[in-house]
Amino acid sequence: MRPTQPIVFQLLKNHTHLVCALLILLVACKNESPSQKVETATRPTQIKEPQVEIDLPQLKEKGVLTAIAIYNTTSYFLYKGEPMGFEYELLKRLAQSLNLELRIKIAEDIDELFDMLNRGEGDIVAYGLSITEPRQEIVTFTENHYVTHQVLVQRKPVNWSQLPLHRIQKRLISDPLELLNETVYVRKNSSYYERLENLQQEMGGQIVVETVSGNKTTEEIIKMVVDGEIDYTISDYNIAAINKTYYPILDIETPISFSQRIAWAVRKNSPLLLQEVNKWIVKVKKQDAYYTIYNKYFKNKKSYKRRIKSDFFSKNTGKISQYDELIKMNATAINWDWRLLSSLIYQESKFEPATTSWAGAGGLMQLMPSTANDYGLVDLENSEANLKVGSKYLHKLWGNWTDITDSTQRLKFVMASYNCGLGHVKDAQRLAKSMEEDPLQWDNNVEDYILKLSSPEFFNHPVVRYGFVRGREPYLYVKEIFLRYQHYQKFIPIQAGEKNLIAPVHP
Repeated sequence: MRPTQPIVFQLLKNHTHLVCALLILLVACKNESPSQKVETATRPTQIKEPQVEIDLPQLKEKGVLTAIAIYNTTSYFLYKGEPMGFEYELLKRLAQSLNLELRIKIAEDIDELFDMLNRGEGDIVAYGLSITEPRQEIVTFTENHYVTHQVLVQRKPVNWSQLPLHRIQKRLISDPLELLNETVYVRKNSSYYERLENLQQEMGGQIVVETVSGNKTTEEIIKMVVDGEIDYTISDYNIAAINKTYYPILDIETPISFSQRIAWAVRKNSPLLLQEVNKWIVKVKKQDAYYTIYNKYFKNKKSYKRRIKSDFFSKNTGKISQYDELIKMNATAINWDWRLLSSLIYQESKFEPATTSWAGAGGLMQLMPSTANDYGLVDLENSEANLKVGSKYLHKLWGNWTDITDSTQRLKFVMASYNCGLGHVKDAQRLAKSMEEDPLQWDNNVEDYILKLSSPEFFNHPVVRYGFVRGREPYLYVKEIFLRYQHYQKFIPIQAGEKNLIAPVHP
């Protein structure tokens, strides 16, 4: 909206211009972008300083690293029942190197990333952030993960595949100067917005910058270009390039910036965490595994296409597997959250019914032949029957732990029993009680004693009746199922008509 001072001056000079002046004001206000007005009216002041005092010693004491991430097609997502993503895979390795448990918080709005960090809702922002001066006033950036540059994302003509290259190029913007007076859509608090503002100053002209909601990812805005909703946006080249493999109508060849460093961020008052993260980044970037992970998400075009097309990429449909409906039916029958049962099935078979274990267990729920026989199941690969019998067996195990009143703890005893046998878990419970630990609490109590049952000192203890067990298997089994369940809770919300049948597990 243009300054109104000249109009007011004219009004004072000559009241006969009143009507014209009011019309000009009305037109100017009407032309102001609704999205820009919403940004100004609703966007709170950004938190520029840390509101908490949390550094590495406090994280070590708590034993948890909480990362703030964005749910998108490259950073953090769910595919065929497995949490994946460039940021996610690196975070797992970082947390392991720090000997901390990893927890992830999803930022629903990209604009909220730094506010969440400074409020203490997480300890590190794990997202591909361009390092810019305005951002450096709010957070401290880590060593960069990679270098990229910004490009203009635009659409080729509809019949581009039948046109010669020179005719396609004639219809496209090939120089940033051609953006003068054109409209480009980006998020307000993005590095793309900053770049467009700087570009206007460099060119001495105006680009019409329209802002979109902060909860739209770069990929979603690119899809708006593909669908013809908008003509132009800006993206980091590596993100634009992987999207172009799925949408060949895109052109991404016009650079908008020089090379930029892409990094994570921590609070300004977390120097010890920053130091350890930087040491880890420098070390891991010398390893082939790091570049294998990068290529997996930003270079592997076939993998990206398969993922985006899949019904089991949760951003598309909210599905976990092709067995969702069967799982929901059986979960309801035993009063479980279907996402939790899905996580257990993924742990057992990765939703592959032909899988057979070294011990002869088979089918989706990896039933032992003896258990299957007890329920009259002959064909372990019959997915419907396997799910039904496996669920019934879980329900039977549930009945063996009636003295545990906390539903989440009881579920953990049930799962450990499903994995290694009821007798071994009862042994671990008796051991915990003999050592004056809480025998009704799995976490940090009975789970510690299931681990000890692989040692002669403990499996020969007088209270132990079933002897040796590879305790690390049930110990990790329970942890991994519940960790995956937490991911499923983030990605797959309960739908209308469904029930969250157990208390959710809060990170």
